[in-house]
Amino acid sequence: MTGAETEDDIPLGERKTVTDFCYLLDKSKQLFNGLRDLPQYGHKQWQSYFGRTFDVYTKLWKFQQQHRQVLDSRYGLKRWQIGEVASKIGQLYYHYYLRTSETSYLNEAFSFYSAIRQRSYYFQVNKEDRPELVVKKLRYYARYIVVCLLLNKMDLVKVLVKELSEEIEDYTQRFNTEDQLEWNLVLQEVAAFIEADPVVVLNDNNSVVTISNRLQEGSVPPLEQGMVVGQLILADALIIGNSNNQVKFSELTIDMFRMLQALEREPVNLATQTSKQGTMEPNEKPAKRENPHKYLLYKPTFSQLFTFLSASFKELPANSVLLIYLSATGVFPTGHSDYEGPYDFGGVLTNTNRDVVNGETVQKRNQAQKEMHCLHPGDLFPFTRKPLFVIVDSSNSTAYKNFTNLFGQPLVCLLSPTVYPKSVQDQSQRGSLFTLFLYSPLLAFSSVCGLNSVQRGLWERAQEFLRKVYRDIGQMLTRSRTIDQAFLQFFGDEFLRLLLIRFVFCSAALRLHKLFRESQSFPESYPELPKQDTVESSLLQKHILELATMLDVQSLFWDDSLEAY
Repeated sequence: MTGAETEDDIPLGERKTVTDFCYLLDKSKQLFNGLRDLPQYGHKQWQSYFGRTFDVYTKLWKFQQQHRQVLDSRYGLKRWQIGEVASKIGQLYYHYYLRTSETSYLNEAFSFYSAIRQRSYYFQVNKEDRPELVVKKLRYYARYIVVCLLLNKMDLVKVLVKELSEEIEDYTQRFNTEDQLEWNLVLQEVAAFIEADPVVVLNDNNSVVTISNRLQEGSVPPLEQGMVVGQLILADALIIGNSNNQVKFSELTIDMFRMLQALEREPVNLATQTSKQGTMEPNEKPAKRENPHKYLLYKPTFSQLFTFLSASFKELPANSVLLIYLSATGVFPTGHSDYEGPYDFGGVLTNTNRDVVNGETVQKRNQAQKEMHCLHPGDLFPFTRKPLFVIVDSSNSTAYKNFTNLFGQPLVCLLSPTVYPKSVQDQSQRGSLFTLFLYSPLLAFSSVCGLNSVQRGLWERAQEFLRKVYRDIGQMLTRSRTIDQAFLQFFGDEFLRLLLIRFVFCSAALRLHKLFRESQSFPESYPELPKQDTVESSLLQKHILELATMLDVQSLFWDDSLEAY
């Protein structure tokens, strides 16, 4: 209540408006804070709670729009408070995206975050002598940047980073705070993240073109008519990032960021389906075009990883596939035992506070004991009771060649090279070359050929050519008489089909590249692919040389590749 007015001076209707607003505001905060207590895993437990939270925020947003004048004069509603409500709704949509993997919710988060900036809701915050309000503004910027990165709005990200930098400078000068280093680190991380792509596509005027690498209509080679492949569907994916020294922002390493996009369809903008911002209900689902559900685990401990894995396994629907993507530092065994089992080859690092020497962990214990903070191949054995698709990007990926298919369910492991030429190794902080091939084969191919930029027209021609190559690779896989059936059982799913095709392209391209001479520099798989039919096919080698010629890098590849072996 403002001024010298007493409550009795205020008309009853206006007093009720303020009371109702306070109730909705308190209720919304209470529900929002309760979201932290929900289990992060499991598909169903959280939905009704999220729905209630959305409902209250939707009412609150409409209420403050309808009664803005009364709330301004009688409650003293400030613009930053409206900004806080909008920011919370943006966060709800973003978390709904994380929980459902439906990319359209990212657009909804973006529309709220965008409105906050356009309407300058936080503008007055800098004039108030309250550092905690400025921190709200800084956090809003960081969240907005994450959403823009995921929507590939790179031009806007650069503008937001500049604004955030100015805000941080102003904040640290006005308030002698202890979190200055923390905020500067945020800036450094996002700057490195933006620069992580090794190759840029340029327009005629040399401005950078933003390329999306999510699944688009027509980007997956169709199955040949009458082709018998499995009907399995990729339903769940664990994306795990635990690589030392890799570019990251907001608990997403660059490898995780790339892989999550490789498992998503291009977003549809839901804003066109609603007349007003903030009116969409959480149960208004877009048309059926599901992405696989994903868990993003940044540096998980073994316990966390195993808990999420068990939850995914438990809830996996019939005729569905669980995908596990591991981008992590290798853990190597010391010594050899007489019997080599699934715990004798090491694996990849799980998180713990322990020494890391030269990026690889060194054991400090009795050689007979196994490394504890490590995901061994044997740890995944129980989960092979259902169809399992594993991708390992690590310096010890070959540990996962030592799988045994105990239960006869479809099982495939795609394994990265374990040794790279120095020029590639030097780039590893900006993400792994293997994951880059699975995310954008043309980006990876251009990078490994030392190109820093490609003109847009040439890029589009090369992409069109690659579509033809992918069709041919698809036919090689489905027509091979010696291929393991596991590959074909996964081939009916569009995401897995594209990953398998990109894997074969990566393997063939690196085999022909003159810098990649050691066998450890080539990807491997379990079960093994028939090389003559796939990665060493003369037709595929011809295609790779044509692509190299198109990009004017043919001198980097063996032309008569058979002589090289």
